Amino acid sequence: MSTREADRITSAQQTLDILHEISQLLNTQLDKETLATCVGMIESGVNPEALAAVILELRRENAALSKQNNSSSGRTR
Repeated sequence: MSTREADRITSAQQTLDILHEISQLLNTQLDKETLATCVGMIESGVNPEALAAVILELRRENAALSKQNNSSSGRTR
């Protein structure tokens, strides 16, 4: 690995660390892996607002499924 490539990787990791810190301050509930995936998608041309809308919708669906599963598991057989 060249010095330039190592510097680029180090810089990218530092950037991701800073983005993750900002993400935590904003309480986005995105882990580093998910955040890195989102950044990669945006860098590939995905519309950030559309990506945010998809994430919010997935969270809503997950919450609804969790609520449904919790109410189903509380029933007696």
